[in-house]
Amino acid sequence: MITFIVALILLLLGYLTYGKFVDKTFKSDANKITPAHTHADGVDFVPMNSSKNAFIQILNIAGVGPIFGPILGALYGPSAFLWIVFGSIFAGGVHDYLTGMISLRYGGAHLPALASRFLGKSFSHVVNFFTLLLLLLVGTVFVSAPAKMINELIGNDSSVLTIIVFCIFIYYIIATVLPIDKVIGKIYPVLGFLLIVSAVGICVGMFIYGNPIPELTLENLHPKGLPYYPVIFLTISCGALSGFHATQSPIISRTIDNEKDGRKIFYGMMILEAVIAMIWAAAAMSLMNGEDLSILLANGGPAAVVNKIAIVFLGTVGGTIAVLGVIVLPITSGDTSFRAARMIIADYLKIDQKALKNRFMVAVPLFVISYILTNMDFQLLWRYFSWANQVTAAIALWIGAVYLYQKRTHYMIALAPAFFITSVIFSYLFYDPTIGFGMAVATSNWIGIILTALVTTMFFVAMKKR
Repeated sequence: MITFIVALILLLLGYLTYGKFVDKTFKSDANKITPAHTHADGVDFVPMNSSKNAFIQILNIAGVGPIFGPILGALYGPSAFLWIVFGSIFAGGVHDYLTGMISLRYGGAHLPALASRFLGKSFSHVVNFFTLLLLLLVGTVFVSAPAKMINELIGNDSSVLTIIVFCIFIYYIIATVLPIDKVIGKIYPVLGFLLIVSAVGICVGMFIYGNPIPELTLENLHPKGLPYYPVIFLTISCGALSGFHATQSPIISRTIDNEKDGRKIFYGMMILEAVIAMIWAAAAMSLMNGEDLSILLANGGPAAVVNKIAIVFLGTVGGTIAVLGVIVLPITSGDTSFRAARMIIADYLKIDQKALKNRFMVAVPLFVISYILTNMDFQLLWRYFSWANQVTAAIALWIGAVYLYQKRTHYMIALAPAFFITSVIFSYLFYDPTIGFGMAVATSNWIGIILTALVTTMFFVAMKKR
């Protein structure tokens, strides 16, 4: 229990100290007029208060990532806690804050537009591709995952599953095309409360149930012997560092009323997501050893682990409520995935979004493609999503590093995590046999570091030229 409690304290201290330092480095200004006012359109640019924005942000970025990822990461044992705690404080929080606040300073621009400005117009096309690919994969994963969980709750019928998928798509279409304050702005604060209550319930249940949470050890306990580096940094993304957040923060940058709300909304909600990730990882470790957890994951996937944790710690009724809270998470990230994709395409093609027919014109092809992708194997879909997710995170952090370098301030707060996650991406690409080259882990790691050093050299050369 000591490791778990210390980890939660460190996360709080990270928000109070490092989060404040990041905000001071960026120089947020309460007197600047935000895009919610300068670009007000009643659809995407709508000023909302900080609490409502914070609830929307946590639901946008959460999905099943801070639950499924940490459960899979729990196979490594308590060493997984290190990445959740330090990753969220020094990488994820910085990533979310900078993408949100830089977007705020540039009229609510999405990641491809920011890449065009800071990394070059030619590179922006690559970023457009990766961002839209990621959003489509996230939207598809977050149709499949909640549909299967709902189906398991009501009897596991394949014909019913098709109906559930159809219903989720209908909701996504509505949430994607209607003004943000009409659906998302009204129901998200309630759902955000349910998310937090579910996590708190599991946390309290762990203490009451009495199963000890393992204390910290640096030993890799993964039953299959998968290497900690680079695999865990893609296994646990949401809850530590996730590029998906870079697609969501600009949505809220268009609804922020005051720049000073940024630390609470962007950095603070990343820390809250890390707390949720800690709780689910600890619950999985508390309830099962690595072998038992591995068997349950093989037979039923992370959803089966969620069901078991919820029922054991909260009982049948409380557990069902907690599972419903988990089901809500992917749905509330899936809808904003498609919404972000719509806005990115509209910005790229300069299609005005005030007219409802224009929103449908952009959104409908996205849903057609996503429906086709739902027929892919879920595990393969998740693996591609994980890699594309961290590629996007690296791009966002390099943008942050360029921005801070140009402002002649502490750019290392972005450059250090950018270097780290870029090396992870390269290493994983050369290591993984499914989506990569299947090379030895030591060789892959060295290649990753060398290639990242070259990228960093290019960064400094480009900055000196500018």
